Amino acid sequence: MTSSQDELLPGTRRALLHRIAVAQAQGRAPSLVAAVVRDGRVVWHGARTSVDGHGPDENVQYRIGSITKTFTAVLVLRLRDEGRLDLVDPLEKHLPGTPVGEASIAELLAHAGGLAAETPGPWWERTPGSLRPGITDVLGDQPLLHPVGRRHHYSNPGYALLGALVERLRGAPWEEVLRREVLDPLGLGRTTTRPEAPYAGGWAVHPWADALLPEPLEEYGPMAPAGQLWSTTGDLARFAAFLMRGDDRVLSMQTLREMRAPAAPVEPADVVDGVSYGLGLQLQHRDGRFLVGHSGSVPGFLANLTVCVEDDVAAVVLANCTSGPLLSLLGADLIRVVAEAEPRIPEPWRPLREVDASVLELAGQWYWGTSPFALRVTADGLVSLAPLSGGGRRSRFQPNGDGTWTGLEGYFAGELLRAVRRPDGAVDHLDLGSFVFTRQPYDTTAEVPGGVDAEGWRGAV
Repeated sequence: MTSSQDELLPGTRRALLHRIAVAQAQGRAPSLVAAVVRDGRVVWHGARTSVDGHGPDENVQYRIGSITKTFTAVLVLRLRDEGRLDLVDPLEKHLPGTPVGEASIAELLAHAGGLAAETPGPWWERTPGSLRPGITDVLGDQPLLHPVGRRHHYSNPGYALLGALVERLRGAPWEEVLRREVLDPLGLGRTTTRPEAPYAGGWAVHPWADALLPEPLEEYGPMAPAGQLWSTTGDLARFAAFLMRGDDRVLSMQTLREMRAPAAPVEPADVVDGVSYGLGLQLQHRDGRFLVGHSGSVPGFLANLTVCVEDDVAAVVLANCTSGPLLSLLGADLIRVVAEAEPRIPEPWRPLREVDASVLELAGQWYWGTSPFALRVTADGLVSLAPLSGGGRRSRFQPNGDGTWTGLEGYFAGELLRAVRRPDGAVDHLDLGSFVFTRQPYDTTAEVPGGVDAEGWRGAV
């Protein structure tokens, strides 16, 4: 990935530096390093450290904790795309013998499988993985706390199960599969399961004194797919660009859009906070933006990767402290700084390459009952249908190759749009999931379910 510190204006660069400097100072982090990605390239890198002359650069490793889960989710989605599994499959179908086999793969990806948040016994992130050598040790005697599929309840053991699923279907260790299928194709040579120099040491900062305590560096065994990885801002910037743009060697854009869609039941508190979960990705609405990514927290380290697809900006923030700066807020702030100071310049408008007369005749104004809608034919080969004013149901539709279109979002997602024609070939009306759209409100010349009063429109009676 190319990098240029000159691609942002000086005022923007200073605002970014100020934001991470405040976070490092107020959060009392021994070191904090950050990167911003725009248009698929690193456009800014910054670091703050408590040790003079030793500022970490984009190649210094930090432990990234639960960002590992997104990598594991990518491996599972690859299996789905290859036809090796279906997301609605129960875990038992592919990984038999666990006490939580009724949970579907999608539910595990979205933390909706009903599993406990943590493993039984001692704190798994601060003790050797050898204490939990197998999946039964990870799950314990009471692995389910909630009905399967009924609520979002974050579960680290759930991702241990997904890692075991990958190993079962690939016939190779999770680490080996990850290297072969994701890290090598994306050029993430500094993302590893064990630290490789140069790397930051993990520290605990005393809550009431400016004193440090080194944290142990444990290997997590079967829990590795939930939080084992080490990485750098350079590598995570590349991974962020992949999450925004896709790479057909790893996952298509269509599958990445699926990962970014809410997939778990939302709790009332989450509705207020604007937080939900997709397939291996945390989702949030902040400052009017839809952000996707993941946070990470293990003893000695904090991490955050945040992406705003609409603004085409992503931020990566890493720190080597057990608690302190709120990196999820910091990542969102770095995106906001860039997006507001230097708004994305739209791509040039371009016309259609070819005009299909049968599609073009559908363009223009339509009415659902008395509500006016506009159908537009766009250069990307889609059609859009939206109210002419105010809010309301709207969607883009992709062609199916047979004269029909399928909705891509909102109320009409998955619904079929088709033009119903009269015997002479003229368009009578549009049918959208049984909704009838006519050229005039309650058009008397078109087929309108329920009929049209024979006396027509009238004044007050």
